[in-house]
Amino acid sequence: MSRRVSDFIAGWRTGLPRPVLILQAGNALNYFGYGLVLPFEIIYLHQIRGFSTSTAGLVLAATMGTAAIAAPPTGGLLDRYSAKAILVAGLLASALGYAGFAYVDSPWQAFACSIVSGAGIGAANTANRTLTIRLIKREQRTAAFALNRVAGNFGIGSGATVAGFIVAFAQQLSSFQTLYIFDAVTYAAFALIVLAAVPSPRAETVTATDANGTGFRAVARDRVFLTVIGANIVLLVVGHTFFSNILPPFAKAHTPLGPAAIGILVLVNTSFVVIAQIPAVRVVTRMRRTYAFAAASTIFAVSLLAVLPATLIHSELAATGLLAGVAIVFAIGECVHTNVLGPLVADMAPAHLLGRYLSLYSLAFSISLALGPAIGGLLLQTSPDAIWWGGALAAVLAGAVLLRLGGRIPDPLREAQSGLGSAPEAA
Repeated sequence: MSRRVSDFIAGWRTGLPRPVLILQAGNALNYFGYGLVLPFEIIYLHQIRGFSTSTAGLVLAATMGTAAIAAPPTGGLLDRYSAKAILVAGLLASALGYAGFAYVDSPWQAFACSIVSGAGIGAANTANRTLTIRLIKREQRTAAFALNRVAGNFGIGSGATVAGFIVAFAQQLSSFQTLYIFDAVTYAAFALIVLAAVPSPRAETVTATDANGTGFRAVARDRVFLTVIGANIVLLVVGHTFFSNILPPFAKAHTPLGPAAIGILVLVNTSFVVIAQIPAVRVVTRMRRTYAFAAASTIFAVSLLAVLPATLIHSELAATGLLAGVAIVFAIGECVHTNVLGPLVADMAPAHLLGRYLSLYSLAFSISLALGPAIGGLLLQTSPDAIWWGGALAAVLAGAVLLRLGGRIPDPLREAQSGLGSAPEAA
């Protein structure tokens, strides 16, 4: 038994440099604040501020829509200027936007806060990933993306759990205002951590011979990369955003779950990711990347369909147990998916276009976080069950597209096997 424990602990050793570990600690703090508001954004805007669910969904969509718009120009800046400075600026903008959410009275105010916070998120997320990649070696990329996911899920899970009990204890305006203000404080605190403890590596210099291969035109010519991004937007919407943004209001309206139980679901999901994400690196690195994408899409489809039986259960305890199992299945899919996607994007990017490629990676997340609440918020009013069976169908189709890419995407496992196959035989 002790051997198994020691092997599991050894699986958590990433070998990442100290600045990256500090950066991920700041991420965990920041995501704790985000986790305080994430499960209850639609609930707050609908029940406390009186917005319709479709309007509330559009407000969330505006945040991530603005983040999506901000990501590409940020990528261009990152290929020329300091990722550290851009990260700090983005974090401070998000702090301002989320603080404003605590005091919105009308939809236009909420949309204004969405635009400010979304611009900050788009800049900060892209800069954060670019800064991390520049601080590590190529072989450390999978571990770095995995640790980033761990920090995010640890923060979101603990934040959502705390928020669930706060809202359950006092479901009133002041409770939600406190959550948003504290979220803003964590963005500002993360900015201070970056300023004080994270170095600023230089961007890759573009030489004259690279002149015909710079800018977003060069990225647009990479059709395989654009296919990867497009298919993964679908997986991010149905496999990440539907769980985080749509399952809480769906469960509150169509199952016996209360706010505390909803917070527990997020805790179960994020805790599993925290425990399994880094050890899962070993499993995923033994799989072809296209097979891993297909596996993730299948897992997402199963978890989406498994939500529906909860609407037939009248016991809160039984429904919570079922959806907790669903949360774990979602988490397994997330572990597989994110361990493949981030390192793949970094491997596909030429060094002098790293910021632009990673900006489209950030764009995929932003678009998914915009489309998920918008589509889900509309379906919550018209056909709630379609969220889950429609999402499952979309996941399967996206997985099929990625599986067909085959050898057209970089794959360390295939490259290693080709190297062994081409090695000369011993005499």
